[in-house]
Amino acid sequence: MTMGKQVGSSLRELATLRTAKRKRISSYDRTGGNDDRMHIKPGTTATVADISGSGCITHIWVTMECHAEHFLRKVVFRMYWDGEDDASVEVPIGDFFGMGHAEHKNFVSAPLDMSPEDGKSFNCWFPMPFADGAHIEVTNESEETLIFYYYVDYEQYESLPGDQARFHACWHRENPTEGISEEGLKNNEFQLEGENTTGEGNYVVLEAEGRGHYVGCNLNIHNLRYTGKWNWYGEGDDMIFIDGESFPPTLHGTGTEDYFNTAWCPTQEVNAPYHGIIKAGDPNWAGKITLYRYHIADPIMFEESIRVTIEHGHNNHRSDDWSSTAYWYQVEPHRPFGLKPVAERLPRQEQEWV
Repeated sequence: MTMGKQVGSSLRELATLRTAKRKRISSYDRTGGNDDRMHIKPGTTATVADISGSGCITHIWVTMECHAEHFLRKVVFRMYWDGEDDASVEVPIGDFFGMGHAEHKNFVSAPLDMSPEDGKSFNCWFPMPFADGAHIEVTNESEETLIFYYYVDYEQYESLPGDQARFHACWHRENPTEGISEEGLKNNEFQLEGENTTGEGNYVVLEAEGRGHYVGCNLNIHNLRYTGKWNWYGEGDDMIFIDGESFPPTLHGTGTEDYFNTAWCPTQEVNAPYHGIIKAGDPNWAGKITLYRYHIADPIMFEESIRVTIEHGHNNHRSDDWSSTAYWYQVEPHRPFGLKPVAERLPRQEQEWV
């Protein structure tokens, strides 16, 4: 079927007739039995979907079982569009579905969620259009066999309109971020003082080249400053540089929690469609935190390039373990991105809070 009039997915548009064909690829048992899953051995890559022609993936569901520790950081999700050689999606699988630290937990947002039991059911609703084929694969870099169930739901078209950008996602980590020594400084000086007038040294969520729009990220922080002093991990401004602009950028925010649409050094978990806190940390904001902000109603457009950054503590004073997954759409080709090896993806162990 031809693409015809593009139809959205709001309740108001459900009655509009559509011209695509609904398709699905799943892990169902081809013998007619009940072994509806893949068994992916350590060190191997399995093809999840290999689709020809044009269409748009509208939903992915996954659940997994593996006895390797931290396997959600050891299993890698990759996606390729239109026969490209460099993956447009290359992310540890747990992080791709919205939460880092190699953890799973019930939460819900508009494009991603983890559902019961205990967040082990992963869903993605980001649309992923393609004009000439789509390829999705999973690489098991753990030490144990991965049991993998999945659905890939998509629409099939005769052709794809030329105004459809391709979906991208990449993972980044700084472990730890490069801060300053607090020796000789009062806590207020370390946490709140100093001037950042360039944006240099900020944590980089995304650096992309080409034309497209950024649609958000999840951010995972392991607060490594275990202290009884006031220990808020945020206070860093978000700074988004579009098309090579100089400081100050057009999009300059006022604080980490502000970019994630929360306030006043939050300690509570919350799930909203476009923002939330999945994991709020231990007392005094110690330990592990996961935040998300998805620009579904307000994508950030760029014509040539984009650089999405956040200070790690005011004026980049703090040295914490930061990792993130960025999501965006752009016209190909994209800037290649390499994924860190397994040893550099593993989460840190928790420490004692004092």
